[in-house]
Amino acid sequence: MSGATPIFVTIMNKGRVILDQERFSLTIDRLCQQLIETYDNFEDTCIVGIQPRGVWLSDRIYTRLQHILGHASFLYGKLDITFYRDDFRMRAKPLKASVTDMEFLVDDKNVILVDDVLYSGRTVQAALTALNHYGRARQVKLLVLVDRRFNRHLPIQADYKGITVDALDDAYVKVEWADSNQADRVLLFANKQEAEQG
Repeated sequence: MSGATPIFVTIMNKGRVILDQERFSLTIDRLCQQLIETYDNFEDTCIVGIQPRGVWLSDRIYTRLQHILGHASFLYGKLDITFYRDDFRMRAKPLKASVTDMEFLVDDKNVILVDDVLYSGRTVQAALTALNHYGRARQVKLLVLVDRRFNRHLPIQADYKGITVDALDDAYVKVEWADSNQADRVLLFANKQEAEQG
């Protein structure tokens, strides 16, 4: 369903671009077209972005869908999962919660859950738990920009994915958005420390 092409990476000496701005835009368009093929006019369907990083992607998906569909109106929410994480009591520093903006219930609705990178699956697990407070969804599907399929800790898979990255466990994928950086792009670093230095 995803149409994503796997990207295999074994050795990295420095961060490098694995999805440039042009391909990034095409990927967003492809994901939107896949959603339209499945959900048509999005009746009884909502999009929910996972705070904080998933919301960058869900904002872009929502805006693009509105443009393609002629500014059609459909439900869109933003879900904070801070206190649903299985590690929030184990952090050295207190976690800072993001805003939840969910002005609707998901009872008997199709929910498209959106995050930027699917890695261990623990963020999605927390989001599913948080989502339960908004009713019983008819169906929940997961859309991600990057799927790191060989790094899963839980049996969670993406239904819609932009790209698939097969890399070493320590490798770190960073998604940058033109709204806060110079361009839309995805970079791959040898580890998180290198990404923070870059």
